[in-house]
Amino acid sequence: MTSFHADGICVARVERQPAAKPIVKLSAFHPVTPSLSAEALARAAREAQAASFVGSTLLAANEYQLLQVEAPNVPQEELKTAVRWRLKDMLDFHIDDATIDVLDIPVDKNAGNRSHSMFAIASRNSLIQSRQDLFAEAQAPLSVIDVPEMAQRNISALMEPEGRGLAMLSFDAAGGLLTVSYNKELYLARHFDVTLAMLQEHDIERRHASFDKIALELQRSLDHFDRQYSFISISRLMLAPTGVASLQDFLSAQMYMPVESFGLSDVFDLSEAPGLQSPEQQVRQFLTLGAALRQEELVL
Repeated sequence: MTSFHADGICVARVERQPAAKPIVKLSAFHPVTPSLSAEALARAAREAQAASFVGSTLLAANEYQLLQVEAPNVPQEELKTAVRWRLKDMLDFHIDDATIDVLDIPVDKNAGNRSHSMFAIASRNSLIQSRQDLFAEAQAPLSVIDVPEMAQRNISALMEPEGRGLAMLSFDAAGGLLTVSYNKELYLARHFDVTLAMLQEHDIERRHASFDKIALELQRSLDHFDRQYSFISISRLMLAPTGVASLQDFLSAQMYMPVESFGLSDVFDLSEAPGLQSPEQQVRQFLTLGAALRQEELVL
């Protein structure tokens, strides 16, 4: 799994284990600017021996749109065409320029034949083609193009308590990402306009203004979720690594559910990746490692 950041390239490889934590076999960061460079990617791929493994990459938050739509009542083979028609007035670019995939949101099994929703993921054809061309020029394998919501869902799914949902909140340079998973499926995805740098702000008033904004967005999002998916009981909110310990204390005082922080060692076996003991690297590699957990579901 390869992801591109403003200051470099993250590479990760994870090996799943039956009834045990997945093992991080590789976690590396290659500082380079610009990161979307065939030369830099080729170098990172060689060091990771990427040719021996299935290649995948992760889109940045501004490179796609994830939208929730009502699932069309059509045969499976017509689903993407029907969803494309529904998206034509929802995208910020022309539908003919879009690469689209869909992800079902399972309904309550006891709710009868009520209509249900699905996620539609759309990205510009030109962006997808340019990413494919980049990997081809670097002679690096690429089979899957994934999105952060699914990467976070992969980690959340490993931490779900039996029969209950799990909310997870992470932050990076692009902002905050809230997800709710249940039975290893993604049910909610919301982006917050609060970046990691804003959480780490030295000015206490500014930092707490960001905390207030997060708490408000969480309450709105989770209240809406409770109304929409009343059959799912969320056990707790898990905070991904941020290096900002005070955020948990603040949200614990504001939220109606338990709020807990976790580190990557709670999810992964890091014995072969000692560099991930660093809080900075845990923040940097969080979504890349989540995407490396991927099992075949979503291909743009």
